[in-house]
Amino acid sequence: MKNMTLENIAAACGGRLYMEQAGLSAACHKASGDSAGCGGLSGTQREASCVVIDSRKLEPGGVFVAARGERVDGHDFIPQAAEKGALGIVCEKPPKGGEAPYILVDDSFKALRDIAEYYRRQLTIPVIGITGSVGKTSTKEMIAGVLSQGFQTLKTEGNFNNEIGLPLTVLRIRPEHEAAVVEMGISDFGEMHRLSRIAHPDICVMTNIGQCHLENLGSREGILRAKSEIFDFMNPDGHIFVNGDDDMLLTVKARGKNRPVRFGMDPANDVYASGVENRGLLGSRAVIHMDTWAFPVDIPLPGAHMVYNALAAAAVGKCLGLTREQIRSGIAKVAAVNGRSHVISLPSYTVIDDCYNANPVSMRAALDLLSTAFSRKAAILGDMFELGEKEREMHGGIGAYAVDKAIDVIVCVGELSRSMYEEACRRRGNEAGIYWFGTRDEMLGKLPGILRQGDSVLVKASHGMRFERVVELLQNGFR
Repeated sequence: MKNMTLENIAAACGGRLYMEQAGLSAACHKASGDSAGCGGLSGTQREASCVVIDSRKLEPGGVFVAARGERVDGHDFIPQAAEKGALGIVCEKPPKGGEAPYILVDDSFKALRDIAEYYRRQLTIPVIGITGSVGKTSTKEMIAGVLSQGFQTLKTEGNFNNEIGLPLTVLRIRPEHEAAVVEMGISDFGEMHRLSRIAHPDICVMTNIGQCHLENLGSREGILRAKSEIFDFMNPDGHIFVNGDDDMLLTVKARGKNRPVRFGMDPANDVYASGVENRGLLGSRAVIHMDTWAFPVDIPLPGAHMVYNALAAAAVGKCLGLTREQIRSGIAKVAAVNGRSHVISLPSYTVIDDCYNANPVSMRAALDLLSTAFSRKAAILGDMFELGEKEREMHGGIGAYAVDKAIDVIVCVGELSRSMYEEACRRRGNEAGIYWFGTRDEMLGKLPGILRQGDSVLVKASHGMRFERVVELLQNGFR
């Protein structure tokens, strides 16, 4: 990793470097960058092979950041890291065992962010930052899929989109990478500012402004304000791409030299789709228009939101110089991510696994997708968290929406989802095909008697509901 020596890492994170294995007990590096007396010590000029917070992922010559988590204290694994050949340890207290140099810091997580920022400033590849209330992960996958047709592309793994995941993603960038696509998620003011400082994005993509994290952000206006912190450390020559069909994102103004490029279904957008053909759970087809280009694409993932993702990916791809054929090929090859509108064909059911997270916008999008199925439609819906004081009203709205979308079976799970159940019953005028259970496990005991052979089944809730277990049991035939 370029210039990632222990001295430079210590200076970047404001730590003190100790060379215990060299027989020195005194600090030999301070945050001021004063390295007098230690510049010639063995190991201080070696570059780290990696920076990790999980000792199991440490490579020889890597740096292990020992951080205190909710359940595990990384300091307990310092001896194992030293044994694996760690170049150095970043920690909040002197290690008890394990002969390796260490950098003493006040806050290991802050140190991780500072180290990642230092490393990012040395990179010259384009970094694409993606934020929004809904669709960050699927948009990330689509953009990375398109860019991979022309560039060696690194992308965020899973949902590593917060103040721990983003720095770890940045620290995975290697000389062979030619572009990086990073997901940036927040729940409060100030978080995006810190993420932007780490990522220094060259391109910013905003998917939409919905109704998540209202407990902290208060309103959609607050959400937009918090998400817009992504521009705080954006490259002044960079580019902004926003969903032009989103009323809040229409207010985003130019930052730096370039005005926002808008994508959406409305032909008034800079990049738009026409002739959209819904192929149900098989995805869709459309014609993408931008500048003088107009070309057909096959979008293999189902849902209207995937058309928006394809438009964003096409816009970013063209911005970075890809051809129409490269863009078409990248969109056609994109694969679903588990827990994110992932369609699973089983002998008894077709399952839409969308259980990673939920808010009112993504819940409606998932019900829209389910409504395109040609078989009987069943929705297993759980509580949506962090919605603020109107949470029960919002759950009720989802119940009404499910009825309006002609969902045959509506299974509501959780205390908040009782409002979903009650409103669905009122909307339908009876309780036919509508169920409520207080807990996931209670529901699972009754589910085999509710579903039928051939049903299309949506599974969706906030992550804390642990609905991945529902998907697991459906895949295993309730065994």
